[in-house]
Amino acid sequence: MLKRSLAALAVSVGIWTGNAHAEAISVFCSPTEFELCTTVANAWKEKTGNEAKINKMPALLDDAIPLYQQLLASKSKDIDVLFLDVIWLGMFKNNLLDLKTLVPQADQDKHFASTLGAAKLDGKLVAMPAYMDVGLMYYRKDLLEKYGKQPPKTWDELAASAKEIQEKERAAGNGEMWGYAWQAKSYEGLTCDAIELIASNGGGTIISDDGKVTIDNPQAAEALEKAKGWIGSISPEGVLNYDEEASRAIFESGNAVFHRNWPYVWGTSHQKGSAVIDKVGVMPLPVGKEGQKSSGCLGPMYYGVSKFSAKPEIAADFVNFITASEMQKMRAIEAAYNPSIQALYSDADVLAKLPFLKDNQQAFADSASRPSGYTGTSYNRVSQAFYRSVHDMLSGGGDIKGGLSALAARLEKLKESR
Repeated sequence: MLKRSLAALAVSVGIWTGNAHAEAISVFCSPTEFELCTTVANAWKEKTGNEAKINKMPALLDDAIPLYQQLLASKSKDIDVLFLDVIWLGMFKNNLLDLKTLVPQADQDKHFASTLGAAKLDGKLVAMPAYMDVGLMYYRKDLLEKYGKQPPKTWDELAASAKEIQEKERAAGNGEMWGYAWQAKSYEGLTCDAIELIASNGGGTIISDDGKVTIDNPQAAEALEKAKGWIGSISPEGVLNYDEEASRAIFESGNAVFHRNWPYVWGTSHQKGSAVIDKVGVMPLPVGKEGQKSSGCLGPMYYGVSKFSAKPEIAADFVNFITASEMQKMRAIEAAYNPSIQALYSDADVLAKLPFLKDNQQAFADSASRPSGYTGTSYNRVSQAFYRSVHDMLSGGGDIKGGLSALAARLEKLKESR
């Protein structure tokens, strides 16, 4: 099916095999997308005559970082196109080609501004979005209907509905029911969850784009105080050690009313073995205050071109091909990847595969970015300091305002060790 779709795509964009000067480039691709990338490369070859040789990345994507660092430090011409997590863009920005004039403006404008904007660093466009993730709120639509509740607009409304439904379900015999399952383990996922809470409350995103540490403010403290109050109330104590999969297991076993996670949960919650098939609703994350944005954490993946490539224009053409509308539509239909191109959120074929996208376009548009663009190579240290500090605040008895002040002082030192 995938190969047939790509063959049709090649025909639709116009096949040209008469290139007398065919070139070959080398491309890194995620191991979970190796077949996809290979068939895309075949379609691109049919269109242009040029060849993209696909290199499979390590199973754990973060293991690619030292490999990239080695290749770029040596100014290697052995690799042309890099597959990049959004939080790597700042780390590698000085080694990535500026695509601003190599990718047509009309193609750039098709992407969500927030997603494309995350790749605009120091006045350059260092990568193009391949697909995107954003934090979303899943909920038991059957339980909300049962108790006459509407999907909550604010975190306070969510907490109130979660508490009421939790108590009534327990009274009815489900002693394992919880109101809200999320991720509060001390890891990168907590950076995402905490940024969502803080940004949606008007508290910023830890460090602003111009490098100012913004985390020490009353709005951030208020958001974390609320989250701390959920633990042991509408969320189990164990949430302090929950990652995406542990929290998903609670929801899909039928024992949580609300669940924060990434878009992939729409698919897993409807697979055989799930206790919530056809009982799930999806919505943008609530806001902390009226007038604020939903602020789901932005988690897209990108393709960029090494600035040491010997064939930069050809590599940029491949990047534009694999991230274009036709390819993103195919990727959504065949492999359930969420497009970064806004028009596809109203495409009938895409919605037949991913129906939850129809009502969640705003969640993707209003997403919040982690401060990886400014912090660059120090992002991992900044994030680690942040999530460890937040975990301590959520799990301990210390003062959150004092904790944020101490965290801000530490981040002032870490942010500049780039």
